[in-house]
Amino acid sequence: MPGAKFDIAYVFDYFPKLLSTLGLTLTIVGWSIALGLGFGFLVALPRLYKVPILQRVSQVYVSFFRGTPILIQLFLIYYGLPELLKLVHVDVTRAPVLAFVVLTYSLHAGAYLSEMIRAGVTAVDRGQVEAAYSVGMSGFQAFVRIVLPQAFAISLPVFANLVIATLKDTSLAFSLGVMEMTGKAQTLITLSQHFVETYIALAVIYFVISFALEKIFLLLERRLLKHDRRETESERRFGWRRAPSLRGLLAKTARAPEGRSRA
Repeated sequence: MPGAKFDIAYVFDYFPKLLSTLGLTLTIVGWSIALGLGFGFLVALPRLYKVPILQRVSQVYVSFFRGTPILIQLFLIYYGLPELLKLVHVDVTRAPVLAFVVLTYSLHAGAYLSEMIRAGVTAVDRGQVEAAYSVGMSGFQAFVRIVLPQAFAISLPVFANLVIATLKDTSLAFSLGVMEMTGKAQTLITLSQHFVETYIALAVIYFVISFALEKIFLLLERRLLKHDRRETESERRFGWRRAPSLRGLLAKTARAPEGRSRA
C-alpha cells in the first residue's frame, strides 16, 4: 500500500517522538553488554585453561550464537525457554518481554566477547606473567595488573564494534513487541503512513549515536596507546620488556625482505 506524500517536515517532527524511546534502547544495549561480559568470561575461561568437558560446551555455545541470526535467537528464547523451564516446574510466562530480549542479546554478545577475551589474553606475552610470578605476584594479581590491562587495550577495537553492532541489532526487539526506537517508528508509520520520513529520522538517530560511540572509543584507544608508548612503573621497577606491539610487528615484517636482500 503506497504511503502518504513525502513531507520533510515530518522528519523533524518525528525526531523528538523517536528520541523519547532512546532510553529504552540504550538500556537494552547497556545491560546486554554488561551481562555479556559476564557470560564471555565464563565461556572463555574453560577454553583458556583447556577444561575438557566445559571447553567443548563453550565451543558449542559460541558456534551456535555466532552462527545463527539474532532474530531466530529472540524467538527461540522468548517462545522456547518458557517451555523448557516448564519441564522443571518453573513458570516464567509472566516475565516481562524486556527480560527475554536482554537475555538474548546478552548471550549473543557473550559469544563474541568470549572470543575477544580469549584472543586478548593469549596475545599478551607469557614472559611478562612469568616475570610477575618471579617478583612475588599471585596468579590473580598477575592477571589483574599485567594481563588484563594489555588484553583490554588489544581488544578495545573489537569491543567498540560489538557495542555499535548491538545498538543496531536492538532494532529487532520490536518483533517481540518491545517499544524501543524501531518499535516506535512502526507505530508512527501505522498512524501517519509517512514511511520514508520515519525511516530517515530513525536512520539519522542511529547514525549519530553510532558516530558518537565510535569517536568515544577512538579517543579511549588513543589514550591507551599513548599510555602504552611510555615506560610503565612496573617496567622501571622490575626491568621486564613489553611484548612487541602489532604495529611494531607489522613494521618489522615489512622491513624483513629488504634486510634479506641486502644480506
